Amino acid sequence: MNAEASTPVRAIVLILIAMVCISINDMLIKLLSGGYPLHQMVFVRSVIGIILTSCILWAEGGVRLLRTDTPGLHAVRALLIVTANMLYFAALATMPLGAATALFFVAPLFITLLAIPVLGEKVGPHRIVAVLIGLLGVGVMMAPGVDWGDVPRGAPLLPVAAAACYAGMQVMTRKLGAASAASAMAIYIQAAFIVVSLTFYVIAGDGRFAEGVESESLIFLLRAWIWPATEDIWKFAVLGAMSAAIGYCLSQAYRLGRAATVASYEYAALPMAIGFGWLVFGERPGWVMLLGTALIAGAGLYVFAREKQRAGVGPAAERPIRRG
Repeated sequence: MNAEASTPVRAIVLILIAMVCISINDMLIKLLSGGYPLHQMVFVRSVIGIILTSCILWAEGGVRLLRTDTPGLHAVRALLIVTANMLYFAALATMPLGAATALFFVAPLFITLLAIPVLGEKVGPHRIVAVLIGLLGVGVMMAPGVDWGDVPRGAPLLPVAAAACYAGMQVMTRKLGAASAASAMAIYIQAAFIVVSLTFYVIAGDGRFAEGVESESLIFLLRAWIWPATEDIWKFAVLGAMSAAIGYCLSQAYRLGRAATVASYEYAALPMAIGFGWLVFGERPGWVMLLGTALIAGAGLYVFAREKQRAGVGPAAERPIRRG
Protein backbone atom coordinates (compact mmCIF):
# COMPACT_ATOMS: atom_id res chain seq x y z
CA MET A 1 0.00 0.00 0.00
CA ASN A 2 1.51 3.34 -1.06
CA ALA A 3 1.62 6.39 1.20
CA GLU A 4 -1.23 8.17 -0.59
CA ALA A 5 -3.52 5.18 -0.25
CA SER A 6 -2.57 4.61 3.39
CA THR A 7 -3.47 8.16 4.47
CA PRO A 8 -7.27 7.65 4.64
CA VAL A 9 -6.72 4.28 6.31
CA ARG A 10 -4.56 5.96 8.99
CA ALA A 11 -7.24 8.61 9.45
CA ILE A 12 -9.92 5.95 9.98
CA VAL A 13 -7.72 4.04 12.45
CA LEU A 14 -7.06 7.27 14.38
CA ILE A 15 -10.74 8.23 14.54
CA LEU A 16 -11.67 4.76 15.76
CA ILE A 17 -8.98 4.98 18.46
CA ALA A 18 -10.44 8.36 19.45
CA MET A 19 -13.92 6.83 19.73
CA VAL A 20 -12.59 4.06 21.98
CA CYS A 21 -10.90 6.69 24.18
CA ILE A 22 -14.08 8.80 24.31
CA SER A 23 -16.15 5.78 25.30
CA ILE A 24 -13.67 4.89 28.07
CA ASN A 25 -13.64 8.53 29.20
CA ASP A 26 -17.44 8.71 29.42
CA MET A 27 -17.65 5.35 31.17
CA LEU A 28 -15.11 6.42 33.82
CA ILE A 29 -16.84 9.75 34.44
CA LYS A 30 -20.16 7.96 34.93
CA LEU A 31 -18.43 5.41 37.17
CA LEU A 32 -16.94 8.16 39.36
CA SER A 33 -20.00 10.41 39.33
CA GLY A 34 -21.44 8.94 42.50
CA GLY A 35 -18.56 10.02 44.73
CA TYR A 36 -16.75 13.01 43.20
CA PRO A 37 -17.86 16.40 41.82
CA LEU A 38 -17.72 16.90 38.08
CA HIS A 39 -15.47 19.96 38.32
CA GLN A 40 -12.87 17.97 40.28
CA MET A 41 -12.76 15.30 37.59
CA VAL A 42 -12.58 17.93 34.87
CA PHE A 43 -9.72 19.69 36.67
CA VAL A 44 -7.61 16.55 37.12
CA ARG A 45 -8.40 15.36 33.60
CA SER A 46 -7.47 18.71 32.07
CA VAL A 47 -4.26 19.20 34.06
CA ILE A 48 -2.96 15.82 32.91
CA GLY A 49 -4.28 16.47 29.41
CA ILE A 50 -2.65 19.89 29.06
CA ILE A 51 0.71 18.49 30.18
CA LEU A 52 0.59 15.72 27.59
CA THR A 53 -0.74 18.06 24.89
CA SER A 54 2.07 20.54 25.63
CA CYS A 55 4.54 17.83 24.67
CA ILE A 56 2.79 17.52 21.30
CA LEU A 57 2.78 21.34 20.93
CA TRP A 58 6.52 21.43 21.60
CA ALA A 59 7.15 18.77 18.96
CA GLU A 60 5.03 20.67 16.41
CA GLY A 61 6.79 24.02 16.82
CA GLY A 62 6.75 25.25 20.40
CA VAL A 63 4.99 28.03 22.26
CA ARG A 64 4.96 30.33 19.23
CA LEU A 65 1.99 28.31 17.98
CA LEU A 66 -0.06 29.68 20.88
CA ARG A 67 -0.02 33.20 19.42
CA THR A 68 -3.35 34.18 17.91
CA ASP A 69 -5.00 37.28 16.42
CA THR A 70 -8.41 36.21 17.71
CA PRO A 71 -8.10 35.56 21.47
CA GLY A 72 -11.72 36.57 22.09
CA LEU A 73 -12.97 34.06 19.54
CA HIS A 74 -10.93 31.29 21.11
CA ALA A 75 -12.27 32.24 24.55
CA VAL A 76 -15.90 32.07 23.36
CA ARG A 77 -15.28 28.78 21.54
CA ALA A 78 -13.66 27.31 24.61
CA LEU A 79 -16.51 28.39 26.89
CA LEU A 80 -19.06 26.86 24.53
CA ILE A 81 -17.27 23.52 24.44
CA VAL A 82 -16.80 23.62 28.22
CA THR A 83 -20.55 24.23 28.60
CA ALA A 84 -21.32 21.39 26.20
CA ASN A 85 -19.08 19.05 28.19
CA MET A 86 -20.52 20.06 31.55
CA LEU A 87 -24.09 19.52 30.35
CA TYR A 88 -23.26 16.18 28.79
CA PHE A 89 -21.31 14.87 31.77
CA ALA A 90 -24.07 16.04 34.11
CA ALA A 91 -26.45 13.91 32.04
CA LEU A 92 -24.20 10.87 32.50
CA ALA A 93 -24.77 11.01 36.25
CA THR A 94 -28.44 10.12 35.79
CA MET A 95 -28.88 8.66 32.28
CA PRO A 96 -27.92 5.43 30.54
CA LEU A 97 -24.58 5.89 28.78
CA GLY A 98 -25.88 4.80 25.36
CA ALA A 99 -28.95 7.04 25.47
CA ALA A 100 -26.95 10.14 26.46
CA THR A 101 -24.46 9.47 23.68
CA ALA A 102 -27.21 8.99 21.10
CA LEU A 103 -28.94 12.25 22.04
CA PHE A 104 -25.66 14.16 21.79
CA PHE A 105 -25.26 12.92 18.22
CA VAL A 106 -27.93 15.37 17.06
CA ALA A 107 -25.09 17.93 17.00
CA PRO A 108 -24.35 17.61 13.23
CA LEU A 109 -28.06 18.02 12.53
CA PHE A 110 -28.13 21.24 14.58
CA ILE A 111 -25.04 22.43 12.70
CA THR A 112 -26.84 21.83 9.40
CA LEU A 113 -29.83 23.89 10.58
CA LEU A 114 -27.71 26.73 11.98
CA ALA A 115 -25.75 26.93 8.72
CA ILE A 116 -28.84 28.30 6.98
CA PRO A 117 -29.35 31.58 8.93
CA VAL A 118 -25.78 32.06 10.22
CA LEU A 119 -23.68 31.05 7.22
CA GLY A 120 -26.26 31.61 4.48
CA GLU A 121 -25.69 28.07 3.26
CA LYS A 122 -28.20 26.47 0.95
CA VAL A 123 -29.37 23.20 2.46
CA GLY A 124 -31.24 20.98 0.04
CA PRO A 125 -34.39 18.96 0.68
CA HIS A 126 -32.45 15.72 1.24
CA ARG A 127 -30.54 17.11 4.21
CA ILE A 128 -33.62 18.87 5.58
CA VAL A 129 -35.50 15.56 5.55
CA ALA A 130 -32.51 13.88 7.25
CA VAL A 131 -32.53 16.54 9.96
CA LEU A 132 -36.27 16.06 10.51
CA ILE A 133 -35.79 12.29 10.79
CA GLY A 134 -33.00 12.81 13.34
CA LEU A 135 -35.16 15.17 15.37
CA LEU A 136 -37.95 12.58 15.15
CA GLY A 137 -35.51 10.17 16.77
CA VAL A 138 -35.02 12.64 19.63
CA GLY A 139 -38.80 12.94 19.92
CA VAL A 140 -39.21 9.17 20.05
CA MET A 141 -36.71 8.89 22.90
CA MET A 142 -38.20 11.80 24.85
CA ALA A 143 -41.90 11.18 24.16
CA PRO A 144 -44.29 11.15 27.14
CA GLY A 145 -44.79 7.65 28.42
CA VAL A 146 -41.33 6.38 27.46
CA ASP A 147 -39.96 4.40 30.39
CA TRP A 148 -36.66 5.96 31.50
CA GLY A 149 -36.65 4.14 34.83
CA ASP A 150 -35.16 6.28 37.57
CA VAL A 151 -33.96 9.02 35.16
CA PRO A 152 -35.28 12.47 36.20
CA ARG A 153 -37.81 13.98 33.80
CA GLY A 154 -35.59 16.79 32.47
CA ALA A 155 -32.31 14.84 32.28
CA PRO A 156 -32.62 13.83 28.57
CA LEU A 157 -32.65 17.53 27.69
CA LEU A 158 -29.07 17.88 28.98
CA PRO A 159 -27.26 16.04 26.13
CA VAL A 160 -29.52 17.77 23.58
CA ALA A 161 -28.59 21.16 25.08
CA ALA A 162 -24.95 20.06 25.03
CA ALA A 163 -25.28 19.25 21.33
CA ALA A 164 -26.79 22.69 20.69
CA CYS A 165 -23.86 24.41 22.45
CA TYR A 166 -21.42 22.33 20.47
CA ALA A 167 -23.18 23.13 17.20
CA GLY A 168 -23.15 26.85 17.97
CA MET A 169 -19.42 26.69 18.64
CA GLN A 170 -18.72 24.92 15.36
CA VAL A 171 -20.83 27.27 13.23
CA MET A 172 -19.30 30.32 14.94
CA THR A 173 -15.82 28.98 14.23
CA ARG A 174 -16.68 28.42 10.58
CA LYS A 175 -18.18 31.90 10.19
CA LEU A 176 -15.34 33.79 11.88
CA GLY A 177 -12.63 31.70 10.27
CA ALA A 178 -10.43 30.94 13.29
CA ALA A 179 -7.24 29.12 12.29
CA SER A 180 -4.63 27.74 14.67
CA ALA A 181 -2.55 24.63 15.12
CA ALA A 182 -4.60 21.71 16.41
CA SER A 183 -2.34 21.28 19.44
CA ALA A 184 -2.67 24.99 20.29
CA MET A 185 -6.46 24.87 20.04
CA ALA A 186 -6.47 21.79 22.28
CA ILE A 187 -4.43 23.67 24.87
CA TYR A 188 -6.79 26.67 24.74
CA ILE A 189 -9.71 24.36 25.50
CA GLN A 190 -7.86 22.44 28.22
CA ALA A 191 -6.92 25.77 29.82
CA ALA A 192 -10.57 26.84 29.73
CA PHE A 193 -11.56 23.62 31.49
CA ILE A 194 -8.98 24.29 34.19
CA VAL A 195 -10.14 27.90 34.71
CA VAL A 196 -13.83 26.92 34.87
CA SER A 197 -13.24 23.97 37.20
CA LEU A 198 -11.11 26.09 39.55
CA THR A 199 -13.84 28.74 39.55
CA PHE A 200 -16.32 26.04 40.58
CA TYR A 201 -13.92 25.01 43.33
CA VAL A 202 -13.57 28.55 44.69
CA ILE A 203 -17.34 29.14 44.65
CA ALA A 204 -18.74 25.71 45.48
CA GLY A 205 -15.78 23.47 46.31
CA ASP A 206 -16.85 23.04 49.94
CA GLY A 207 -20.20 21.55 48.85
CA ARG A 208 -22.40 24.10 50.59
CA PHE A 209 -24.58 24.59 47.49
CA ALA A 210 -25.25 20.84 47.26
CA GLU A 211 -26.95 20.73 50.66
CA GLY A 212 -30.65 19.99 50.36
CA VAL A 213 -30.45 19.49 46.57
CA GLU A 214 -32.32 16.45 45.24
CA SER A 215 -31.23 16.48 41.58
CA GLU A 216 -28.40 13.99 41.03
CA SER A 217 -27.05 16.08 38.15
CA LEU A 218 -26.87 19.21 40.32
CA ILE A 219 -25.30 17.26 43.18
CA PHE A 220 -22.73 15.97 40.69
CA LEU A 221 -21.93 19.57 39.75
CA LEU A 222 -21.94 21.04 43.26
CA ARG A 223 -20.72 18.42 45.74
CA ALA A 224 -17.53 19.05 47.71
CA TRP A 225 -14.06 18.15 46.44
CA ILE A 226 -12.54 15.15 48.19
CA TRP A 227 -9.18 13.46 47.92
CA PRO A 228 -9.55 10.45 45.59
CA ALA A 229 -9.64 7.04 47.23
CA THR A 230 -6.58 4.92 46.53
CA GLU A 231 -8.53 2.57 44.28
CA ASP A 232 -9.77 5.53 42.19
CA ILE A 233 -6.45 7.29 41.54
CA TRP A 234 -5.74 5.17 38.47
CA LYS A 235 -9.15 6.10 37.06
CA PHE A 236 -8.32 9.81 37.31
CA ALA A 237 -4.96 9.14 35.64
CA VAL A 238 -6.68 7.28 32.80
CA LEU A 239 -9.13 10.18 32.38
CA GLY A 240 -6.20 12.55 31.83
CA ALA A 241 -4.54 10.20 29.36
CA MET A 242 -7.83 9.79 27.48
CA SER A 243 -8.24 13.57 27.30
CA ALA A 244 -4.86 13.99 25.61
CA ALA A 245 -5.34 10.97 23.33
CA ILE A 246 -8.78 12.16 22.20
CA GLY A 247 -7.50 15.61 21.24
CA TYR A 248 -4.50 14.25 19.35
CA CYS A 249 -6.28 11.43 17.52
CA LEU A 250 -9.20 13.65 16.46
CA SER A 251 -6.94 16.41 15.11
CA GLN A 252 -4.67 13.94 13.29
CA ALA A 253 -7.60 12.04 11.81
CA TYR A 254 -9.16 15.20 10.41
CA ARG A 255 -5.77 16.39 9.15
CA LEU A 256 -5.11 13.17 7.24
CA GLY A 257 -8.59 12.31 5.94
CA ARG A 258 -11.59 14.01 4.36
CA ALA A 259 -13.76 15.47 7.07
CA ALA A 260 -17.05 14.03 5.79
CA THR A 261 -15.53 10.55 5.55
CA VAL A 262 -13.79 10.65 8.91
CA ALA A 263 -16.81 12.10 10.73
CA SER A 264 -19.03 9.21 9.67
CA TYR A 265 -16.80 6.82 11.63
CA GLU A 266 -17.50 8.75 14.83
CA TYR A 267 -20.81 6.90 14.98
CA ALA A 268 -18.79 3.86 16.08
CA ALA A 269 -19.00 5.49 19.52
CA LEU A 270 -22.72 4.63 19.69
CA PRO A 271 -22.42 0.81 19.89
CA MET A 272 -19.38 1.26 22.14
CA ALA A 273 -21.39 3.40 24.56
CA ILE A 274 -24.29 0.94 24.53
CA GLY A 275 -21.83 -1.90 25.11
CA PHE A 276 -20.09 -0.18 28.04
CA GLY A 277 -23.47 0.70 29.49
CA TRP A 278 -24.57 -2.92 29.29
CA LEU A 279 -21.34 -4.52 30.56
CA VAL A 280 -20.35 -2.01 33.28
CA PHE A 281 -23.67 -0.56 34.45
CA GLY A 282 -26.17 -3.26 33.47
CA GLU A 283 -28.09 -0.84 31.20
CA ARG A 284 -30.19 -2.73 28.67
CA PRO A 285 -31.79 -0.35 26.17
CA GLY A 286 -35.43 -0.96 25.27
CA TRP A 287 -36.74 -0.99 21.73
CA VAL A 288 -37.86 2.66 21.94
CA MET A 289 -34.32 3.77 22.85
CA LEU A 290 -32.86 1.64 20.06
CA LEU A 291 -35.35 3.03 17.53
CA GLY A 292 -34.55 6.62 18.51
CA THR A 293 -30.82 5.88 18.37
CA ALA A 294 -31.16 4.33 14.91
CA LEU A 295 -33.10 7.35 13.58
CA ILE A 296 -30.52 9.82 14.95
CA ALA A 297 -27.54 7.81 13.70
CA GLY A 298 -29.11 7.13 10.32
CA ALA A 299 -29.95 10.81 9.80
CA GLY A 300 -26.45 11.92 10.79
CA LEU A 301 -24.78 9.39 8.51
CA TYR A 302 -27.01 10.47 5.63
CA VAL A 303 -26.03 14.12 6.19
CA PHE A 304 -22.36 13.11 5.99
CA ALA A 305 -23.03 11.07 2.85
CA ARG A 306 -24.61 14.14 1.21
CA GLU A 307 -21.60 16.22 2.30
CA LYS A 308 -19.28 13.80 0.50
CA GLN A 309 -21.25 14.34 -2.72
CA ARG A 310 -20.85 18.10 -2.61
CA ALA A 311 -17.93 19.86 -4.25
CA GLY A 312 -16.79 21.30 -0.90
CA VAL A 313 -17.15 20.10 2.66
CA GLY A 314 -19.72 22.16 4.54
CA PRO A 315 -19.91 22.96 8.22
CA ALA A 316 -21.85 19.88 9.16
CA ALA A 317 -18.72 17.82 8.54
CA GLU A 318 -16.02 20.43 8.91
CA ARG A 319 -14.91 19.32 12.35
CA PRO A 320 -15.30 16.37 14.69
CA ILE A 321 -18.73 16.15 16.27
CA ARG A 322 -17.45 15.02 19.64
CA ARG A 323 -16.72 16.95 22.78
CA GLY A 324 -13.00 16.44 23.10
